[in-house]
Amino acid sequence: MAARFRVGLGSDLVTADGSPLVADAARDRLAPVAGLEVVTVGEPRAELTPADVGGLDAVITLWQRFTPATFAGVERLATVARWGVGVDMIDLEACTEHDVVVSITRDAVRRPVAEAIVTYVLVLAKRVFEADRVVREGRWGEQGGPGLGLRGKVLGTIGVGNIGADLVELLRPLGLARILAADPYVTDGAAHRLGVELVELETLLEEADFVCVNCPLTAQTHHLLGPAELARMKPTAYLVNTARGPIVDEAALARALAEGVIAGAALDVFEEEPLPAGSPLLGLDNVVLSPHAAAWTDELVALNGSGACESVLAVLRGEVPRHVANPAVLERLGFRAKLDRLRDRWADDEGEGGDG
Repeated sequence: MAARFRVGLGSDLVTADGSPLVADAARDRLAPVAGLEVVTVGEPRAELTPADVGGLDAVITLWQRFTPATFAGVERLATVARWGVGVDMIDLEACTEHDVVVSITRDAVRRPVAEAIVTYVLVLAKRVFEADRVVREGRWGEQGGPGLGLRGKVLGTIGVGNIGADLVELLRPLGLARILAADPYVTDGAAHRLGVELVELETLLEEADFVCVNCPLTAQTHHLLGPAELARMKPTAYLVNTARGPIVDEAALARALAEGVIAGAALDVFEEEPLPAGSPLLGLDNVVLSPHAAAWTDELVALNGSGACESVLAVLRGEVPRHVANPAVLERLGFRAKLDRLRDRWADDEGEGGDG
């Protein structure tokens, strides 16, 4: 008998040792559904094609790209569940036009990313990597000036949504003098409840000792931090970017670091990934680099996997998933018709008990 439901797992949802990142979640949540088949789709980080997704009801994806061409002639696909929160690799307008709802695992990433930011702030403040090099190179006692204590310092977060809110919570015991936030979507009342000062971006850049990027990549935030913005920062200040590389003008940042415009940076994301071998960032001692993996913890893997699977199951039951990235699709008649068909299929006698 043909599968009643078909779910595609992106081939990039596999670790270096070949273990699926959603192995436990897929087994525990998807496997008990009667008539559900899980298949691997596409190439890692590649653009998915109609041949990849045409016979599927849902796709769980990490880095694969969805463009208008992905949906040409595709009628069955109802949902794309992003294993994570960034959707810059998914054309949301194309998804909406083709009645495909996109969900993200917002609750899964907030604490792991916030922990990563705190880690980077401490690594920069305590000059950990400089000390490491001193020991490894046999230069004991040659480390430069002292690191920074955090009590009395000012931290600024560009964006204070879910990750920013968790970051503020983690920072409270460290005794910072002020936490500034620049976010056009946050009200004064919400900022007050979080315990942050809502300021303009220019003020944040001028007054913060640590500037942390926590906003999504959009047309409005592309190169939000360029030469002029970096020049506003204190020469003793540090930049931390765990959001998306293109929010920062990378060439301008490399120049600012090389010329001492700012003291240093910690970067988990880049304009081009993997970071090209010729990047000037690789030759700088005042920047800490990691391969877009600072937040990859056991907690993140488990919650992203289970969250994405729960979103898929909701759609297969004919329900709207949590944390929809393209809410305009919810009003489309074509999408509502897909949900109705899936709901009927779920309720069919052969599929009863599918939720385990």
